[in-house]
Amino acid sequence: MLKSIKPPTLEEVQKSTIIDLAIMTGLADSFRDSLRRYIHIDPFTMPDPFTDKDDYDYFVIADKRQPNRVVAMIVINKDLLPEIPWDNILGIRLIILPISKQNAVELKYEIMPKDTNNFYPLRRSGRITGYAMFAYQICGLHQ
Repeated sequence: MLKSIKPPTLEEVQKSTIIDLAIMTGLADSFRDSLRRYIHIDPFTMPDPFTDKDDYDYFVIADKRQPNRVVAMIVINKDLLPEIPWDNILGIRLIILPISKQNAVELKYEIMPKDTNNFYPLRRSGRITGYAMFAYQICGLHQ
């Protein structure tokens, strides 16, 4: 039986090593390729989806083996929840974990301290249904 996996804490992410970052980057690249089979990912980034409105659900894609390895952050519009075959996209190595908006903001600023334009729009049938930020975009830990 698989134990319950929780989203990583800031402290766990701060302890990431260069080896963790390399693994996260490789997993993020594979995850993006799998995600593209079901969702169009725009080639440009947009402002971070952390507005005052509560229009989104926030998720972390993490390595099941070591959840402190954040592979991606996914933000999905609550009104446009697309039916996505997550099991096919994630495979056996990755897991999708819901997180609060506050935790998403803190985690984003920890791994991507750049202020804005960190998220790629995700489209289904031409409409933006969410946003994604991938580990290969990490520009350093905030600390």
